[in-house]
Amino acid sequence: MKKNIAYIIIIMSLFIGRQAQAVTLDSLELKARVGYNIGGTSPIPLPETIRSLESFSLTPSFMVGFDALLPLTQQWGIMTGLRFENKGMKAAVTTKAYFMEVVKGNQQMAGFFTGHVEQEVKQWMLTVPVQATLKLSHKVMLKGGPYVSFLLNKEFGGIASDGYLRKDNPMGAKILMGNKEGEWATYDFDDDMRSVQFGIGIGADWQVHKRIGVSADLNWGLTGIFPGDFKTVEQTLYPIYGTIGVYYRFK
Repeated sequence: MKKNIAYIIIIMSLFIGRQAQAVTLDSLELKARVGYNIGGTSPIPLPETIRSLESFSLTPSFMVGFDALLPLTQQWGIMTGLRFENKGMKAAVTTKAYFMEVVKGNQQMAGFFTGHVEQEVKQWMLTVPVQATLKLSHKVMLKGGPYVSFLLNKEFGGIASDGYLRKDNPMGAKILMGNKEGEWATYDFDDDMRSVQFGIGIGADWQVHKRIGVSADLNWGLTGIFPGDFKTVEQTLYPIYGTIGVYYRFK
């Protein structure tokens, strides 16, 4: 999947380059953007081992960037750009026999945890989208295509509390986890996260003024935030975020 998306991005980039030879810089439409990312990382669908979502909190997840749109016809075009953005979340769930690797005191252990799990994810990245665009009118434009994100900083961690861990297997030794610091266990998988993510984005721009517009986008990661050979978290966690933003069109 990752290779296929990379091939698509390369082919579309080459196509943009070939088309650019036939147009002047005056044909380009340039936009600066700011936005707020809303979403999280989640397995699809939720496994039976996650019994309920207790809480979910938005974190400051902002995006700034710019676009260059190359018109191919009056309606169709190709757009690329660069985004500097953060995608984060805080969540708490109740689990039953959920496989985890945790640290309690100075002891590292793995097993099947039943209880309360809190999780915090932070991802700072540079994202390059390559999108086809369709202008429905002089005010409304649809867009969609693949993206690649290069992570600059990444954090994934939390605590496991108010329950117990069956060490190594579902019938293993029972390790109790309390609800106070020193009684609960922690986990930290920052270094295990992917440094490059691929996905698909779709969205729409709406020009509300001669230079100013608003936008709505949905970006769905096709690669999990961990590599495929990372088995400590039993499900693949996909980054799924919507972005509400505004833009300024320079030309």
